[in-house]
Amino acid sequence: MKISELSPKIVWKHFYDLTQIPRPSGYEKEVTDFLVQFAKNNELEYQEDKAGNVLIRKKAVNGRETSRKVILQSHVDMVPQKNSDKEHDFTKDAIETIIEGDWVKANNTTLGADNGVGVAASLAVLESTDIQHGPLEVLFTVSEETGMDGAFGLEPDFLQGDILINLDSEEEGELFVGCAGGVDANISWQYRVEPASAGNTYQIAIKGLKGGHSGLDIHLGRGNANKILSQMLLDLKKECDIKISAFHGGNMRNAIPREALAVVMVRDCNVEKLKTAIDNKQEIYKSRFKDTEPDLTITLTEHDTIDSVMSAYDFNKTMEAINTCPDGPINMSDFMPGVVQTSTNLSVVKIGEGKCEVQLLLRSSDDIEKKYLGREIKNHFKMVEAKTEFLGDYPGWQPDTNSAILAIAKNTYSQLYHKEPVVKVIHAGLECGIIGGKYSNLDMISIGPTIQHPHSPDEKVHIGSVEKFWNFLKGLLEAV
Repeated sequence: MKISELSPKIVWKHFYDLTQIPRPSGYEKEVTDFLVQFAKNNELEYQEDKAGNVLIRKKAVNGRETSRKVILQSHVDMVPQKNSDKEHDFTKDAIETIIEGDWVKANNTTLGADNGVGVAASLAVLESTDIQHGPLEVLFTVSEETGMDGAFGLEPDFLQGDILINLDSEEEGELFVGCAGGVDANISWQYRVEPASAGNTYQIAIKGLKGGHSGLDIHLGRGNANKILSQMLLDLKKECDIKISAFHGGNMRNAIPREALAVVMVRDCNVEKLKTAIDNKQEIYKSRFKDTEPDLTITLTEHDTIDSVMSAYDFNKTMEAINTCPDGPINMSDFMPGVVQTSTNLSVVKIGEGKCEVQLLLRSSDDIEKKYLGREIKNHFKMVEAKTEFLGDYPGWQPDTNSAILAIAKNTYSQLYHKEPVVKVIHAGLECGIIGGKYSNLDMISIGPTIQHPHSPDEKVHIGSVEKFWNFLKGLLEAV
């Protein structure tokens, strides 16, 4: 069976179309052109703004002209992550989808259900003829995953609605009314290089980690490839007197790093000692992460000859700075027990040719706490005399327990499914915080289907939850 034949077909056919359009962040032109053509084909009013966002308007059905205007909002870009042995160019290749039991997943890549199902549901609403809705605006934003550029680029007069329903949350049956804010920390410093002496060159690679969303999955105790490799290199320096030439780990600010590799040199007399040490390290780390990372592997392979290595003095300082950097949950929420309030993700490490670059994503639903965490990170990297820049700062979305759309949503869900939905805040960055800052009149809520392991090749969406999400969205639009 093709995913376009799943129920509800009106949603899945649009999601299938999206899987055929390459759309990693920064490469959204093809998908925004697709949306514009969709509007033209359906004789709908549309606008594009300077940021690249697309807004499509649909008139109210007869008798609902005076209803409050609702904005449906989702982002069109996806996170490009794949397993290392998978050949896939996210800028050119379609996503290969697989139906596996009750789930749809991709063939060793991210699926793009985040936020493709939200986009598909929005297109289904625009195309439908049987939903009794008021006037609608459907906003498709760009570059959410790399810095929320589309939301930041919204002009004050672009939207006219009163209620915003964000379709980017990832647990059916839960209503989200708040989210974390975030900021990127970009850190860089120089180190001294020395000519590579005689010896053997190897690549050490950490692979097989689950990775995942750096907000939604940060509390699950998964391994961070950058942390594991930096600790291992410190140990190997003591045990085998290795020297390092390069280090590359992670590739996305908002994904927990799944893989990291280092190029090292070791003297002939220590080669067997290094091989034994790697075997021992693999046993140690597999035991440590036996419950969360059963597929973790550590490999040692021969590498081409290198010209230079990091000085021994800088080696210790650099690896200590990376290994002791705060990573993972920092503080838990008082408003919502069990939810992370503040966290960091040691996302990307690049070392080579005399320069170190480290990127972290700091998240918090408390803007003051986020600011203090940034100060702590900056002070931490003073040990290597690093330059720290904070970019892309976006605010959290503070819950409004008196929200009218929240009350409508709770009542609608209860009538449909005869149980109360769960009201939550999410430790991830939704665009609601930015959009709400630009349009203070908006009453907002976020809903979505059940999506597991976003931002990783294990991403999958629950088929049955898509139908429940779709029926809830239709009921919510009719109830407004």
